Amino acid sequence: MSDLAIAEEMRSAAPRYGHAAPKSRLAAALIELALAVGSFGIGTGEFAIMGLLPNLAQEFAVTTPQAGYAISAYALGVVVGAPIIAVLAAKLARQTLLLLLMALFAAGNVVSAIAPTFESFVLMRFLTGLPHGAYFGVAALVAASLVEPRKRTQAVARVMMGLTVATLIGTPVMTFFGQILNWRILFAAVGFMGALTVVLIWLFLPKDRVKEGASPMRELGAFKRKQVWFTLAIGAVGFGGLFSVFSYIASTATHVAGMPESAVPLMMALFGSGMIVGNLVGAWFADKNLIGTIAGTLAGSAIVMTLLWLTAHNPYLLSVFVFLAGCSVALGPALQTRLMDVAADAQTLAAASNHSAFNIANALGAWLGGLAIAAGYGFEATGWVGAVLAVAGLGVLAWSITSEKRFLAKA
Repeated sequence: MSDLAIAEEMRSAAPRYGHAAPKSRLAAALIELALAVGSFGIGTGEFAIMGLLPNLAQEFAVTTPQAGYAISAYALGVVVGAPIIAVLAAKLARQTLLLLLMALFAAGNVVSAIAPTFESFVLMRFLTGLPHGAYFGVAALVAASLVEPRKRTQAVARVMMGLTVATLIGTPVMTFFGQILNWRILFAAVGFMGALTVVLIWLFLPKDRVKEGASPMRELGAFKRKQVWFTLAIGAVGFGGLFSVFSYIASTATHVAGMPESAVPLMMALFGSGMIVGNLVGAWFADKNLIGTIAGTLAGSAIVMTLLWLTAHNPYLLSVFVFLAGCSVALGPALQTRLMDVAADAQTLAAASNHSAFNIANALGAWLGGLAIAAGYGFEATGWVGAVLAVAGLGVLAWSITSEKRFLAKA
């Protein structure tokens, strides 16, 4: 039986993977809320530190670029932790795994808040990043199991909503209080959010059964499937454009469009608003046509990034295209669902690895954007860098579809 046939058979099974269908819409909504609170905490902790690097650098007596090592350490933790945890925890019930992951995340942030030295702080950021990808992967699988298959991407998007709302609300609020009080308050607050998530998951998510035959080797089987690698590559490359623009949006607004520094929070809010819209609307389209949504998002992103590059000197047009660039986050839930289809019975590893791919995209986009700026092309060059990455993502998608058709033809 082909991978796609196996995936179709598993998708049609109800309830899926050991979770009983909730007795009511309220029960399902409470589970989604609990998971979304966790994603809100993760998003706030991951992004708010970017606005507090000068404060952190001053206290630890390091340069701001050196303080940035804390961000890199967290991202490395995400990339490393997602596949390792997914494999090692293959025989754990999903409720148990989510509780452990969020408890580790909460503890890591609390210890980060009291870290006495810069070295210990960087180490704690790495350890705190370890549960990130596995949490989102397992949370997405749980959310998809609560609804009928034709609405699963929208359920995933509702859990991911916490991450996008964090960009719009959690990050600026925590940055503000961190600046006027102390940067450590950010991590204490995020630790509290993690502890709250543990309580909510314990209260609302029923204990599930471990999947029959679950094992580390079966999870590792995900990496034997070419379509899993193709899907991860689409995210690692195609999502890079979003991070290329996002990483330098403040400088683009002030140095290119001539906007005052006071307008930067507005640009961040526009970007965050676009992420929320893209997350919800993209998920709705993905449940109608998954591959079409992935292709359309990448193509639309390439066009928007190109127009952003060409019009960045105009503050009004820049504002419009920053909002639309944020909408390209629609790629996230769609790729998460695609992995559910192609991973067959190794879904936990594949779903968790999706967030490793996103963090690779984060590093790739910021790095390539920085190279373009350093080469003298200006901050607006992040637009065409983003467009190139989106087109490259389209190329990987086309390769994936062609390979899939050839495989089915031989089956």
